[in-house]
Amino acid sequence: MKRALATYAGALLLTVFIIGAIRADEMLDARVQAFLDSHDRQWHDLNVPAADGRILYDLIVERGFTRALEIGTSTGRSTIWIAWALSKTGGKLVTIELDRSRYEEARKNVTAAGLADYVEFVLGNAHEAVPALQGPYDFVFSDADKNWYINYFDTLYPKLTSDACFTAHNVTERSRRGYAKDYYDHVSGIKDMETYIHPRSQAGVAISCKR
Repeated sequence: MKRALATYAGALLLTVFIIGAIRADEMLDARVQAFLDSHDRQWHDLNVPAADGRILYDLIVERGFTRALEIGTSTGRSTIWIAWALSKTGGKLVTIELDRSRYEEARKNVTAAGLADYVEFVLGNAHEAVPALQGPYDFVFSDADKNWYINYFDTLYPKLTSDACFTAHNVTERSRRGYAKDYYDHVSGIKDMETYIHPRSQAGVAISCKR
């Protein structure tokens, strides 16, 4: 009888815990979505379009990525999408921003969205910060200086996990000239990665994933 009661009590506690976790997750979803909706027309400073943020979110959730890096925080729209996805997988994001005002604004935005626990902010020059990172990373989003895209990729390639995806912004069919073309051609030549431009991206999301 005592064993049965203990088993029942344990099951009840587990049920309560699961229900609580589901409700907390739903509450966070509502908070993030409300923040994004209320700020929909207020994003400047080269932030990603909502459609491209959703692409990053879906990629992280579908592949279960947990160790993410963002190069170029701006004021945090992409950061919020990435961190929101990581709240589902139990991961964390390191994001790097050069400009102090954008860095401060991004911190405020991420906190207001309820996602501060999932983000580590770095204020500094990515040219110096990226080589200093230890890794490993299973997801990278590059959205800083386009003429340095290849450098970022080559520096981080040895620090990618065997199932990682490296994404880069503003690489579209129409813009594939100059730096964008050089980057796309470079990553397309990596034998153990498959590279494509997401067909639903609004401003060009190039995705390179380990085979």
